[in-house]
Amino acid sequence: MKRTERIVLVLSGAVAGALVGCDSNDLRLSTGTTYTNNHHVRGVGYYHAPFHAWYPYPYNTYDPVRGYYYGGQWNAYPALPGVTASQPTEHAVSQAKAGHQTHMAATRRGGFGSSSRTGIS
Repeated sequence: MKRTERIVLVLSGAVAGALVGCDSNDLRLSTGTTYTNNHHVRGVGYYHAPFHAWYPYPYNTYDPVRGYYYGGQWNAYPALPGVTASQPTEHAVSQAKAGHQTHMAATRRGGFGSSSRTGIS
């Protein structure tokens, strides 16, 4: 019985994580998929559901100097809650995929000891 309860809890956690919009390395982005607000894709950014696109900062991020960030701009007031999930535009998906490829190309991994070989011919 305890084993069954643990399985249920693990599955519940996985479902809850998907609804919250956790980090995802999956680049199968599409206009036919609904993403939750602040769904994060590594190398792409945070999905802002009301704006149907990804941005570098989470929705309603606050900075004391710049204000609140949403929809690609800093604003004096936070966005009011409204749209919590939506589907991205075709343009947003193509930009996200292109941005991810650029980010991944710029990320170089050398493995163990690569820093000790820097500058050696």
